[in-house]
Amino acid sequence: MKNPMNIQRRGLLLGTAALAGLSLAPMAAFADELASIQERGVLKIAMSGQYPPFNFVNEQNEVVGFDPAIGTEIAKRMGLEVEIITTAWDGIIGGLLANKYDAVVGSMSITEERDKVIDFVGPYYNTKRAIFTKSGSPITTVAQLADAKVGVTLGETHEEWARAQGYDINTYKGLPELLLELDNGRVDAIVNDSIPVMLAMKAGQYDLAMIDDPDAEPIGAGIAIREGNPELAAAMQKALDDMMADGTYLAIANEWVGGDIR
Repeated sequence: MKNPMNIQRRGLLLGTAALAGLSLAPMAAFADELASIQERGVLKIAMSGQYPPFNFVNEQNEVVGFDPAIGTEIAKRMGLEVEIITTAWDGIIGGLLANKYDAVVGSMSITEERDKVIDFVGPYYNTKRAIFTKSGSPITTVAQLADAKVGVTLGETHEEWARAQGYDINTYKGLPELLLELDNGRVDAIVNDSIPVMLAMKAGQYDLAMIDDPDAEPIGAGIAIREGNPELAAAMQKALDDMMADGTYLAIANEWVGGDIR
């Protein structure tokens, strides 16, 4: 299902901090980890917790959203409990390779760079890079971003893309902070996956405009696991496929994002 030539980058895979973490991790697991996870009885999954409605912390201090719902259902179908771990996005791959959790179920885009050091299950949804400004902004084209202050989330592929364009950027920890900074006028535009921002607009939380970006292509989000785990990958993929076939996936998608995003 993956087509890495047609997907966008969503994070800086090998930043300085990540490189330090990766250098301490093995290039691949020595043995498939499915059996040890089954013996433990718990699937440990990671996400940022700062990407509503895909994953965020609610008023009861629970991590909720589309991603934890998908991860929890996959674990259930594998006969496992789930443990959700939140961590900074820019170090999340380093944490995976350092064995801090078993998988990343956090809306991670499948890219060629990532696919060199980790494996993916899925994709489990698709989205697209999008650029947003406040409604009424004089910035209406991608070309005008050259003279603007652009906000991005630290460690996402959108940061890498914005830097490659030579934009003047500010980096933030997650989408809530990104939207707040745009609303307060500290940045002129933000770059993010389209779905969560459009949902925030639909809910009336922000009065924004989307700039047409003709070069943006669909992005597949996958579940990241360590290399060398074909049995684990197959078990997770089967659970995901079964969810999609029996209507459970659609029910989760309708609850959290208002429709089918496959």
